[in-house]
Amino acid sequence: MNIQWYPGHMTKAKRMMAENLKLIDIVIELVDARAPLSSANPDLRTLTNGKQHLILLTKPDLADAEATEAWLEYLKSQNKFALAVNAKTETNMKKVQAMIDRIMQPILERYKKRGLINKPVRAMIVGIPNVGKSTFINKMAGKNMAKTGNKPGVTKGKQWIKLKNGLELLDTPGVLWPKFEDPLVGRKLAYIGTIREEVIDSYQLALSLFEFLAEYFPARFMECFPFADINKESSQNFEQLAKERHFVKSGGEADTERLSHVFLENFRNGKYGRFTLEKPEQFETAESTAGKPVN
Repeated sequence: MNIQWYPGHMTKAKRMMAENLKLIDIVIELVDARAPLSSANPDLRTLTNGKQHLILLTKPDLADAEATEAWLEYLKSQNKFALAVNAKTETNMKKVQAMIDRIMQPILERYKKRGLINKPVRAMIVGIPNVGKSTFINKMAGKNMAKTGNKPGVTKGKQWIKLKNGLELLDTPGVLWPKFEDPLVGRKLAYIGTIREEVIDSYQLALSLFEFLAEYFPARFMECFPFADINKESSQNFEQLAKERHFVKSGGEADTERLSHVFLENFRNGKYGRFTLEKPEQFETAESTAGKPVN
């Protein structure tokens, strides 16, 4: 199953980001804790290279806790600022603010030396679709959210969100990249709900995820689906799951289409447990080293 999705508005969004980068001091990149590698847009890493870089692993409540810690340790070993954050429950939001303040400090000192006393530090929020950027920004801004309006040199109509600590945030649309070189990356993004379902065959995607869980998480798979027979085809086991859930059409045929939507939704909502789909050692060490910790 080969998934590709890059609608035209993403090209425009990427162009907008490139045009505004000269105004940015910090890049705050949100990745999904269930797939930190696959949900990190390589084009954004290239585009923002040289900027202070904070990586936030979102939705950690849906990911394996030990795997999330392993990812954070790995990213820190690569001299990157990194935290797991659940904006909905405000988990680690104070730590995020403290880390941003730490990143801001040398930037403010540099501005002060240049006589730019009132110049704000600006950050761009980036990430793939459905990674939680809006929720994160709303929690950061809180009730005191204020838009500062158009800025010199900023594309007309762009709005900056001013925070109480003097940081200004620029939100950006969720952006993917034109082609997934590894088909598994596209499938993982579809598993976690990044790709619009309208462009995917839900049954094929659900069956692919069913097979993925059976292969990489066999013990957990059997706990969730004890009826599954390893000697049968995945499609046969999936049909059996439909019947177990009483998803049956008139005539007794398994309603695998209905099951597909429910199965995918249950996985994405954590009803089968917490899963992390990739390990830190799969991370490309050749990636940008932007965002080295400040001494």
